[in-house]
Amino acid sequence: MQIAQVLAGYTLGGADLLRRAMGKKKAEEMAKQRSVFVDGARARGVDARLAAHIFDLMEKFAGYGFNKSHSAAYALLSYQTAYLKAHYPAAFMAAVLSADMDHTDKIVTLIDECAHIDLTVLPPDINSSCYMFAVADQRTIRYGLGAIKGVGRSAVEAIVGERERHGPYRSLVDLCRRIDLARLSRRVFEALIRCGSLDGLGANRATLMANLEQALQASEQSARSREAGQVDFFGSSALAAASAALSLKPVAEWSPSQRLAGERETLGLFLTGHPIAPYEQDLRYFASGRIADFASERPSVPVDSARSYTDARTVKLAGLIVEIRRRGPRVSFMLDDRSGRMEVTMFEEVYQRHRELIVKDTLVQVEGTLRFDEFSDAWRLAARQLQSLDTVRERLARHLLITWPDVADAAKLVSPLEAVLREARDGQCTVLLRYRSREADGTLSFGDDWKVRPTRALLERLEHLLGSGTARLSYGLESVPGSTALAN
Repeated sequence: MQIAQVLAGYTLGGADLLRRAMGKKKAEEMAKQRSVFVDGARARGVDARLAAHIFDLMEKFAGYGFNKSHSAAYALLSYQTAYLKAHYPAAFMAAVLSADMDHTDKIVTLIDECAHIDLTVLPPDINSSCYMFAVADQRTIRYGLGAIKGVGRSAVEAIVGERERHGPYRSLVDLCRRIDLARLSRRVFEALIRCGSLDGLGANRATLMANLEQALQASEQSARSREAGQVDFFGSSALAAASAALSLKPVAEWSPSQRLAGERETLGLFLTGHPIAPYEQDLRYFASGRIADFASERPSVPVDSARSYTDARTVKLAGLIVEIRRRGPRVSFMLDDRSGRMEVTMFEEVYQRHRELIVKDTLVQVEGTLRFDEFSDAWRLAARQLQSLDTVRERLARHLLITWPDVADAAKLVSPLEAVLREARDGQCTVLLRYRSREADGTLSFGDDWKVRPTRALLERLEHLLGSGTARLSYGLESVPGSTALAN
Protein backbone atom coordinates (compact mmCIF):
# COMPACT_ATOMS: atom_id res chain seq x y z
CA MET A 1 0.00 0.00 0.00
CA GLN A 2 2.86 2.35 0.78
CA ILE A 3 4.49 1.63 -2.59
CA ALA A 4 1.24 2.58 -4.36
CA GLN A 5 0.96 5.78 -2.30
CA VAL A 6 4.53 7.03 -2.73
CA LEU A 7 5.26 5.81 -6.24
CA ALA A 8 1.90 6.18 -7.99
CA GLY A 9 0.04 8.77 -5.92
CA TYR A 10 -2.68 6.43 -4.59
CA THR A 11 -4.88 7.58 -1.73
CA LEU A 12 -5.08 5.30 1.29
CA GLY A 13 -8.50 4.13 0.15
CA GLY A 14 -7.26 3.52 -3.39
CA ALA A 15 -4.22 1.61 -2.11
CA ASP A 16 -6.51 -0.58 -0.02
CA LEU A 17 -8.59 -1.38 -3.14
CA LEU A 18 -5.35 -2.41 -4.89
CA ARG A 19 -4.44 -4.62 -1.93
CA ARG A 20 -7.88 -6.23 -1.98
CA ALA A 21 -7.70 -6.91 -5.73
CA MET A 22 -4.28 -8.50 -5.34
CA GLY A 23 -5.37 -10.62 -2.38
CA LYS A 24 -8.40 -11.99 -4.23
CA LYS A 25 -6.47 -12.36 -7.51
CA LYS A 26 -9.17 -10.72 -9.63
CA ALA A 27 -7.70 -10.58 -13.15
CA GLU A 28 -10.04 -7.91 -14.51
CA GLU A 29 -9.59 -5.62 -11.51
CA MET A 30 -5.82 -6.11 -11.61
CA ALA A 31 -5.75 -5.07 -15.27
CA LYS A 32 -7.54 -1.82 -14.34
CA GLN A 33 -5.20 -1.25 -11.40
CA ARG A 34 -2.15 -1.75 -13.61
CA SER A 35 -3.26 1.11 -15.81
CA VAL A 36 -3.97 3.36 -12.80
CA PHE A 37 -0.61 2.46 -11.21
CA VAL A 38 1.47 3.07 -14.35
CA ASP A 39 -0.30 6.34 -15.16
CA GLY A 40 0.12 7.57 -11.60
CA ALA A 41 3.82 6.69 -11.58
CA ARG A 42 4.41 8.43 -14.92
CA ALA A 43 2.78 11.55 -13.52
CA ARG A 44 5.41 11.48 -10.76
CA GLY A 45 8.29 11.18 -13.20
CA VAL A 46 8.79 7.39 -13.16
CA ASP A 47 9.54 5.62 -16.43
CA ALA A 48 6.53 3.63 -17.69
CA ARG A 49 8.52 0.42 -18.21
CA LEU A 50 10.00 0.65 -14.71
CA ALA A 51 6.55 1.28 -13.24
CA ALA A 52 5.14 -1.77 -15.09
CA HIS A 53 8.05 -3.88 -13.86
CA ILE A 54 7.44 -2.79 -10.25
CA PHE A 55 3.75 -3.61 -10.62
CA ASP A 56 4.70 -7.07 -11.94
CA LEU A 57 6.85 -7.64 -8.86
CA MET A 58 4.02 -6.56 -6.57
CA GLU A 59 1.61 -8.88 -8.39
CA LYS A 60 4.03 -11.79 -8.14
CA PHE A 61 4.60 -11.14 -4.43
CA ALA A 62 0.83 -11.17 -3.88
CA GLY A 63 0.74 -14.79 -5.09
CA TYR A 64 2.08 -15.89 -1.71
CA GLY A 65 3.91 -13.21 0.19
CA PHE A 66 4.00 -11.86 3.72
CA ASN A 67 4.96 -8.60 5.25
CA LYS A 68 7.89 -8.51 7.68
CA SER A 69 5.85 -8.93 10.86
CA HIS A 70 3.96 -11.87 9.38
CA SER A 71 7.17 -13.57 8.21
CA ALA A 72 8.81 -13.08 11.60
CA ALA A 73 5.85 -14.66 13.39
CA TYR A 74 5.94 -17.65 11.05
CA ALA A 75 9.69 -18.04 11.55
CA LEU A 76 9.31 -18.01 15.34
CA LEU A 77 6.47 -20.54 15.22
CA SER A 78 8.49 -22.79 12.89
CA TYR A 79 11.45 -22.68 15.27
CA GLN A 80 9.31 -23.48 18.31
CA THR A 81 7.53 -26.44 16.68
CA ALA A 82 10.80 -27.81 15.26
CA TYR A 83 12.36 -27.62 18.75
CA LEU A 84 9.41 -29.45 20.33
CA LYS A 85 9.43 -32.15 17.64
CA ALA A 86 13.18 -32.69 18.07
CA HIS A 87 13.26 -32.78 21.89
CA TYR A 88 9.73 -33.96 22.82
CA PRO A 89 8.64 -35.98 19.77
CA ALA A 90 5.96 -38.12 21.46
CA ALA A 91 4.25 -35.16 23.13
CA PHE A 92 4.49 -33.06 19.98
CA MET A 93 3.08 -35.72 17.65
CA ALA A 94 0.34 -36.64 20.13
CA ALA A 95 -0.75 -33.00 20.16
CA VAL A 96 -0.65 -32.73 16.36
CA LEU A 97 -2.61 -35.97 15.96
CA SER A 98 -5.21 -34.76 18.45
CA ALA A 99 -5.56 -31.44 16.61
CA ASP A 100 -6.38 -33.26 13.35
CA MET A 101 -8.21 -36.29 14.74
CA ASP A 102 -11.38 -35.46 12.80
CA HIS A 103 -9.51 -35.62 9.47
CA THR A 104 -8.67 -39.23 8.65
CA ASP A 105 -6.41 -38.39 5.70
CA LYS A 106 -4.22 -36.22 7.92
CA ILE A 107 -4.14 -38.89 10.64
CA VAL A 108 -2.80 -41.42 8.12
CA THR A 109 -0.02 -39.02 7.07
CA LEU A 110 0.87 -38.21 10.68
CA ILE A 111 0.99 -41.89 11.69
CA ASP A 112 3.44 -42.41 8.81
CA GLU A 113 5.52 -39.53 10.16
CA CYS A 114 5.55 -41.16 13.61
CA ALA A 115 7.00 -44.31 12.06
CA HIS A 116 9.55 -42.19 10.18
CA ILE A 117 10.89 -40.68 13.42
CA ASP A 118 10.80 -44.05 15.26
CA LEU A 119 7.74 -43.41 17.41
CA THR A 120 5.43 -46.32 18.25
CA VAL A 121 1.67 -45.72 18.03
CA LEU A 122 -0.19 -48.21 20.21
CA PRO A 123 -3.68 -49.32 19.17
CA PRO A 124 -6.69 -47.80 20.96
CA ASP A 125 -7.51 -49.55 24.22
CA ILE A 126 -10.72 -49.26 26.21
CA ASN A 127 -8.78 -49.37 29.51
CA SER A 128 -5.88 -47.07 28.57
CA SER A 129 -6.95 -44.61 25.86
CA CYS A 130 -8.55 -41.22 26.41
CA TYR A 131 -10.50 -39.13 23.94
CA MET A 132 -7.35 -37.61 22.44
CA PHE A 133 -4.00 -39.14 21.57
CA ALA A 134 -1.79 -39.38 24.64
CA VAL A 135 1.85 -39.98 25.53
CA ALA A 136 2.55 -43.46 26.90
CA ASP A 137 6.30 -42.90 27.25
CA GLN A 138 9.06 -40.92 25.54
CA ARG A 139 8.86 -42.97 22.33
CA THR A 140 5.26 -44.19 22.45
CA ILE A 141 1.83 -42.69 21.74
CA ARG A 142 -1.53 -44.24 22.66
CA TYR A 143 -4.26 -43.93 20.02
CA GLY A 144 -7.20 -41.72 21.00
CA LEU A 145 -10.71 -43.17 21.18
CA GLY A 146 -12.06 -39.98 19.65
CA ALA A 147 -10.29 -40.78 16.36
CA ILE A 148 -12.38 -43.94 15.84
CA LYS A 149 -15.01 -43.45 13.14
CA GLY A 150 -18.52 -43.75 14.50
CA VAL A 151 -17.51 -43.16 18.13
CA GLY A 152 -18.49 -39.67 19.28
CA ARG A 153 -17.29 -37.53 22.16
CA SER A 154 -20.34 -38.33 24.30
CA ALA A 155 -19.66 -42.07 24.05
CA VAL A 156 -15.97 -41.67 24.89
CA GLU A 157 -16.73 -39.42 27.86
CA ALA A 158 -19.12 -42.05 29.21
CA ILE A 159 -16.49 -44.80 28.79
CA VAL A 160 -13.60 -42.84 30.31
CA GLY A 161 -15.70 -41.35 33.10
CA GLU A 162 -16.98 -44.74 34.27
CA ARG A 163 -13.47 -46.21 34.05
CA GLU A 164 -12.01 -43.41 36.19
CA ARG A 165 -14.74 -43.77 38.82
CA HIS A 166 -14.88 -47.55 39.16
CA GLY A 167 -11.72 -48.97 37.61
CA PRO A 168 -10.87 -50.82 34.39
CA TYR A 169 -13.38 -52.94 32.50
CA ARG A 170 -12.90 -56.67 33.07
CA SER A 171 -14.91 -58.10 30.17
CA LEU A 172 -17.34 -57.23 27.39
CA VAL A 173 -20.24 -58.04 29.69
CA ASP A 174 -18.78 -55.82 32.41
CA LEU A 175 -18.43 -52.96 29.91
CA CYS A 176 -22.02 -53.30 28.66
CA ARG A 177 -23.37 -53.51 32.22
CA ARG A 178 -21.55 -50.42 33.49
CA ILE A 179 -22.12 -48.10 30.53
CA ASP A 180 -25.30 -46.13 29.89
CA LEU A 181 -26.53 -47.77 26.67
CA ALA A 182 -28.44 -44.61 25.78
CA ARG A 183 -25.04 -43.05 25.02
CA LEU A 184 -23.48 -46.08 23.28
CA SER A 185 -25.42 -47.70 20.45
CA ARG A 186 -24.73 -51.15 19.04
CA ARG A 187 -22.85 -49.54 16.12
CA VAL A 188 -20.49 -47.85 18.58
CA PHE A 189 -19.69 -51.19 20.22
CA GLU A 190 -19.10 -52.75 16.80
CA ALA A 191 -16.68 -49.96 15.85
CA LEU A 192 -14.83 -50.41 19.15
CA ILE A 193 -14.46 -54.14 18.46
CA ARG A 194 -13.36 -53.75 14.83
CA CYS A 195 -10.65 -51.21 15.63
CA GLY A 196 -9.20 -53.48 18.34
CA SER A 197 -9.90 -51.28 21.38
CA LEU A 198 -11.70 -54.17 23.14
CA ASP A 199 -9.01 -56.80 22.46
CA GLY A 200 -8.24 -57.04 26.17
CA LEU A 201 -11.85 -57.95 27.06
CA GLY A 202 -12.13 -61.24 25.16
CA ALA A 203 -10.32 -64.04 23.40
CA ASN A 204 -10.44 -62.31 20.02
CA ARG A 205 -12.47 -59.84 17.96
CA ALA A 206 -14.65 -62.50 16.36
CA THR A 207 -15.67 -63.80 19.79
CA LEU A 208 -16.46 -60.29 21.01
CA MET A 209 -18.60 -59.56 17.94
CA ALA A 210 -20.43 -62.89 18.10
CA ASN A 211 -21.34 -62.37 21.77
CA LEU A 212 -22.15 -58.67 21.57
CA GLU A 213 -25.90 -59.13 21.15
CA GLN A 214 -26.10 -61.44 24.17
CA ALA A 215 -24.05 -59.04 26.31
CA LEU A 216 -26.22 -56.07 25.34
CA GLN A 217 -29.43 -57.98 26.07
CA ALA A 218 -28.14 -59.01 29.51
CA SER A 219 -27.14 -55.42 30.22
CA GLU A 220 -30.54 -54.05 29.16
CA GLN A 221 -32.30 -56.61 31.31
CA SER A 222 -30.10 -55.66 34.26
CA ALA A 223 -30.87 -51.96 33.73
CA ARG A 224 -34.63 -52.62 33.65
CA SER A 225 -34.27 -54.63 36.85
CA ARG A 226 -32.51 -51.76 38.61
CA GLU A 227 -35.20 -49.31 37.51
CA ALA A 228 -37.90 -51.66 38.84
CA GLY A 229 -36.06 -52.00 42.15
CA GLN A 230 -35.56 -55.77 41.87
CA VAL A 231 -32.86 -56.84 44.36
CA ASP A 232 -31.80 -60.01 46.10
CA PHE A 233 -31.58 -60.60 49.88
CA PHE A 234 -28.12 -59.01 49.99
CA GLY A 235 -29.25 -55.74 48.42
CA SER A 236 -27.58 -56.10 45.00
CA SER A 237 -29.24 -56.48 41.64
CA ALA A 238 -29.81 -60.17 41.00
CA LEU A 239 -29.89 -59.80 37.26
CA ALA A 240 -26.78 -57.60 37.28
CA ALA A 241 -24.92 -60.34 39.14
CA ALA A 242 -26.16 -62.88 36.62
CA SER A 243 -25.05 -60.74 33.68
CA ALA A 244 -21.61 -60.22 35.23
CA ALA A 245 -21.17 -63.99 35.41
CA LEU A 246 -22.15 -64.42 31.76
CA SER A 247 -19.29 -66.01 29.83
CA LEU A 248 -18.49 -65.45 26.16
CA LYS A 249 -18.86 -68.39 23.80
CA PRO A 250 -15.53 -68.77 21.96
CA VAL A 251 -15.49 -68.26 18.20
CA ALA A 252 -12.57 -68.72 15.80
CA GLU A 253 -10.77 -65.46 15.06
CA TRP A 254 -11.28 -63.54 11.85
CA SER A 255 -8.78 -63.94 9.05
CA PRO A 256 -5.93 -61.38 8.98
CA SER A 257 -7.49 -59.64 5.98
CA GLN A 258 -10.82 -59.32 7.80
CA ARG A 259 -9.12 -57.93 10.91
CA LEU A 260 -7.22 -55.35 8.89
CA ALA A 261 -10.34 -54.41 6.91
CA GLY A 262 -12.07 -53.64 10.21
CA GLU A 263 -9.19 -51.38 11.26
CA ARG A 264 -9.22 -49.63 7.90
CA GLU A 265 -12.97 -49.04 8.18
CA THR A 266 -12.86 -47.60 11.71
CA LEU A 267 -9.43 -45.94 11.88
CA GLY A 268 -8.78 -45.08 8.25
CA LEU A 269 -5.52 -47.06 8.23
CA PHE A 270 -4.04 -50.49 8.95
CA LEU A 271 -2.62 -50.11 12.45
CA THR A 272 -1.63 -53.60 13.64
CA GLY A 273 -0.50 -55.08 10.35
CA HIS A 274 -0.29 -54.64 6.60
CA PRO A 275 -2.25 -56.37 3.82
CA ILE A 276 0.98 -57.33 2.09
CA ALA A 277 2.21 -59.36 5.10
CA PRO A 278 0.86 -62.72 3.78
CA TYR A 279 2.82 -62.14 0.55
CA GLU A 280 6.13 -60.90 1.97
CA GLN A 281 7.99 -64.21 1.95
CA ASP A 282 7.06 -64.59 -1.75
CA LEU A 283 7.79 -61.03 -2.94
CA ARG A 284 11.16 -62.04 -4.36
CA TYR A 285 9.23 -63.96 -7.02
CA PHE A 286 6.94 -61.03 -7.86
CA ALA A 287 9.23 -58.00 -7.66
CA SER A 288 12.72 -56.86 -8.61
CA GLY A 289 13.26 -55.72 -5.02
CA ARG A 290 11.70 -53.88 -2.10
CA ILE A 291 10.80 -50.23 -2.44
CA ALA A 292 13.16 -49.25 0.39
CA ASP A 293 16.10 -50.77 -1.51
CA PHE A 294 15.43 -48.64 -4.58
CA ALA A 295 14.52 -45.51 -2.59
CA SER A 296 17.90 -45.54 -0.84
CA GLU A 297 19.84 -45.55 -4.12
CA ARG A 298 21.27 -42.43 -5.74
CA PRO A 299 21.51 -41.94 -9.51
CA SER A 300 24.83 -43.27 -10.75
CA VAL A 301 25.23 -40.52 -13.38
CA PRO A 302 24.66 -36.77 -12.88
CA VAL A 303 21.19 -35.91 -14.08
CA ASP A 304 20.75 -33.56 -17.03
CA SER A 305 17.22 -32.13 -17.05
CA ALA A 306 17.34 -31.79 -20.83
CA ARG A 307 17.69 -35.54 -21.49
CA SER A 308 16.55 -38.89 -20.15
CA TYR A 309 18.21 -40.45 -17.13
CA THR A 310 21.05 -42.72 -18.12
CA ASP A 311 20.40 -45.15 -15.27
CA ALA A 312 16.68 -45.65 -16.00
CA ARG A 313 15.75 -49.33 -15.98
CA THR A 314 12.77 -51.65 -16.19
CA VAL A 315 11.66 -53.13 -12.87
CA LYS A 316 8.70 -54.82 -11.23
CA LEU A 317 7.42 -53.66 -7.85
CA ALA A 318 4.61 -55.04 -5.69
CA GLY A 319 2.61 -53.28 -3.02
CA LEU A 320 -0.59 -51.64 -1.85
CA ILE A 321 -2.18 -48.64 -3.58
CA VAL A 322 -2.65 -46.01 -0.84
CA GLU A 323 -3.21 -42.73 -2.70
CA ILE A 324 -4.52 -41.90 -6.17
CA ARG A 325 -4.18 -38.50 -7.87
CA ARG A 326 -4.89 -37.09 -11.32
CA ARG A 327 -2.70 -34.35 -12.77
CA GLY A 328 -3.82 -33.35 -16.23
CA PRO A 329 -3.27 -36.25 -18.64
CA ARG A 330 -1.44 -38.29 -16.00
CA VAL A 331 -2.65 -40.44 -13.11
CA SER A 332 -0.37 -41.24 -10.19
CA PHE A 333 -0.61 -43.32 -7.03
CA MET A 334 1.61 -44.19 -4.09
CA LEU A 335 2.70 -47.83 -3.87
CA ASP A 336 3.39 -49.11 -0.34
CA ASP A 337 5.11 -52.45 0.35
CA ARG A 338 5.64 -51.79 4.09
CA SER A 339 9.36 -51.22 3.56
CA GLY A 340 8.65 -47.85 1.92
CA ARG A 341 6.56 -45.92 -0.58
CA MET A 342 7.13 -44.89 -4.18
CA GLU A 343 5.12 -42.77 -6.58
CA VAL A 344 3.86 -44.57 -9.69
CA THR A 345 2.82 -42.48 -12.70
CA MET A 346 1.02 -43.42 -15.90
CA PHE A 347 -0.53 -41.81 -18.94
CA GLU A 348 -4.25 -41.96 -19.66
CA GLU A 349 -3.94 -44.93 -22.03
CA VAL A 350 -2.30 -47.11 -19.36
CA TYR A 351 -4.79 -45.94 -16.75
CA GLN A 352 -7.81 -46.77 -18.92
CA ARG A 353 -6.37 -50.22 -19.63
CA HIS A 354 -6.00 -51.04 -15.93
CA ARG A 355 -8.53 -48.75 -14.24
CA GLU A 356 -10.35 -51.66 -12.54
CA LEU A 357 -7.14 -52.41 -10.60
CA ILE A 358 -6.25 -48.82 -9.71
CA VAL A 359 -8.37 -48.67 -6.60
CA LYS A 360 -7.29 -47.66 -3.10
CA ASP A 361 -6.19 -50.58 -0.86
CA THR A 362 -5.63 -52.91 -3.84
CA LEU A 363 -2.50 -55.11 -3.92
CA VAL A 364 -0.83 -54.96 -7.33
CA GLN A 365 2.33 -55.78 -9.24
CA VAL A 366 3.55 -52.86 -11.35
CA GLU A 367 6.00 -53.19 -14.25
CA GLY A 368 7.54 -50.04 -15.68
CA THR A 369 10.55 -47.77 -16.03
CA LEU A 370 12.26 -46.57 -12.87
CA ARG A 371 13.83 -43.11 -13.07
CA PHE A 372 15.21 -40.61 -10.61
CA ASP A 373 13.22 -37.38 -10.45
CA GLU A 374 15.50 -34.47 -9.64
CA PHE A 375 12.65 -32.11 -8.76
CA SER A 376 11.24 -34.33 -6.00
CA ASP A 377 14.66 -35.88 -5.21
CA ALA A 378 13.14 -39.36 -5.35
CA TRP A 379 12.66 -42.35 -7.61
CA ARG A 380 9.47 -42.69 -9.64
CA LEU A 381 8.08 -45.61 -11.57
CA ALA A 382 6.42 -44.95 -14.93
CA ALA A 383 3.96 -47.84 -15.20
CA ARG A 384 3.35 -49.84 -18.37
CA GLN A 385 1.63 -52.95 -16.99
CA LEU A 386 -0.34 -53.75 -13.83
CA GLN A 387 -1.64 -57.03 -12.44
CA SER A 388 -3.44 -58.05 -9.29
CA LEU A 389 -0.97 -59.59 -6.83
CA ASP A 390 -3.34 -62.53 -6.32
CA THR A 391 -3.38 -63.14 -10.09
CA VAL A 392 0.42 -63.08 -10.23
CA ARG A 393 0.73 -65.49 -7.32
CA GLU A 394 -1.81 -67.92 -8.74
CA ARG A 395 -0.03 -67.88 -12.12
CA LEU A 396 3.49 -68.44 -10.77
CA ALA A 397 2.87 -70.89 -7.90
CA ARG A 398 3.82 -74.51 -8.67
CA HIS A 399 3.24 -76.30 -5.36
CA LEU A 400 1.03 -75.82 -2.33
CA LEU A 401 2.98 -77.27 0.59
CA ILE A 402 0.84 -78.17 3.61
CA THR A 403 2.53 -79.06 6.91
CA TRP A 404 0.47 -81.58 8.85
CA PRO A 405 0.14 -80.45 12.49
CA ASP A 406 1.59 -82.67 15.19
CA VAL A 407 -1.43 -82.71 17.50
CA ALA A 408 -3.21 -85.51 19.33
CA ASP A 409 -6.51 -85.24 17.44
CA ALA A 410 -5.00 -84.64 13.98
CA ALA A 411 -7.09 -87.48 12.51
CA LYS A 412 -10.18 -85.31 12.95
CA LEU A 413 -8.70 -82.82 10.49
CA VAL A 414 -8.64 -85.21 7.50
CA SER A 415 -12.25 -84.74 6.42
CA PRO A 416 -12.26 -80.92 6.86
CA LEU A 417 -8.99 -80.73 4.89
CA GLU A 418 -10.48 -82.79 2.07
CA ALA A 419 -13.52 -80.48 1.97
CA VAL A 420 -11.36 -77.35 1.79
CA LEU A 421 -9.16 -78.71 -1.01
CA ARG A 422 -12.09 -80.14 -2.96
CA GLU A 423 -13.65 -76.68 -3.34
CA ALA A 424 -10.42 -75.33 -4.86
CA ARG A 425 -9.80 -78.14 -7.40
CA ASP A 426 -9.83 -75.94 -10.50
CA GLY A 427 -6.19 -74.89 -10.88
CA GLN A 428 -2.69 -76.01 -11.86
CA CYS A 429 -0.97 -76.01 -8.45
CA THR A 430 0.13 -79.41 -7.11
CA VAL A 431 -0.70 -80.14 -3.46
CA LEU A 432 2.09 -81.55 -1.28
CA LEU A 433 1.53 -82.73 2.28
CA ARG A 434 4.51 -82.66 4.62
CA TYR A 435 4.11 -85.22 7.43
CA ARG A 436 6.53 -85.56 10.31
CA SER A 437 6.18 -87.59 13.51
CA ARG A 438 8.16 -90.06 15.64
CA GLU A 439 7.06 -92.93 13.38
CA ALA A 440 7.37 -91.36 9.92
CA ASP A 441 8.75 -88.42 8.00
CA GLY A 442 7.98 -87.60 4.39
CA THR A 443 6.15 -85.55 1.79
CA LEU A 444 3.08 -86.87 -0.01
CA SER A 445 2.18 -85.56 -3.46
CA PHE A 446 -1.50 -85.44 -4.33
CA GLY A 447 -2.58 -86.57 -7.79
CA ASP A 448 -3.41 -84.30 -10.75
CA ASP A 449 -7.11 -84.42 -9.91
CA TRP A 450 -6.29 -82.51 -6.72
CA LYS A 451 -4.50 -79.58 -8.33
CA VAL A 452 -5.85 -76.34 -6.88
CA ARG A 453 -6.00 -72.58 -7.42
CA PRO A 454 -3.77 -71.11 -4.71
CA THR A 455 -6.07 -68.22 -3.83
CA ARG A 456 -5.72 -66.05 -0.76
CA ALA A 457 -9.03 -67.45 0.52
CA LEU A 458 -7.74 -71.03 0.24
CA LEU A 459 -4.53 -70.27 2.14
CA GLU A 460 -6.46 -68.47 4.87
CA ARG A 461 -8.87 -71.40 5.24
CA LEU A 462 -6.01 -73.88 5.47
CA GLU A 463 -4.22 -71.85 8.15
CA HIS A 464 -7.50 -71.40 10.00
CA LEU A 465 -7.95 -75.20 9.98
CA LEU A 466 -4.39 -76.39 10.60
CA GLY A 467 -2.72 -73.44 12.27
CA SER A 468 -0.59 -70.44 11.35
CA GLY A 469 2.32 -71.15 9.01
CA THR A 470 1.04 -74.56 7.90
CA ALA A 471 0.35 -73.57 4.27
CA ARG A 472 2.86 -71.98 1.91
CA LEU A 473 3.51 -71.82 -1.80
CA SER A 474 6.53 -72.97 -3.78
CA TYR A 475 7.44 -71.31 -7.09
CA GLY A 476 10.29 -73.53 -8.26
CA LEU A 477 10.01 -76.34 -10.79
CA GLU A 478 12.32 -78.62 -8.82
CA SER A 479 11.02 -81.83 -7.35
CA VAL A 480 10.48 -82.14 -3.62
CA PRO A 481 12.92 -84.60 -1.99
CA GLY A 482 11.33 -87.65 -0.45
CA SER A 483 7.91 -87.04 -1.95
CA THR A 484 5.58 -89.90 -2.65
CA ALA A 485 2.73 -89.67 -5.14
CA LEU A 486 -0.79 -90.44 -3.97
CA ALA A 487 -3.39 -92.01 -6.19
CA ASN A 488 -6.12 -89.75 -7.53
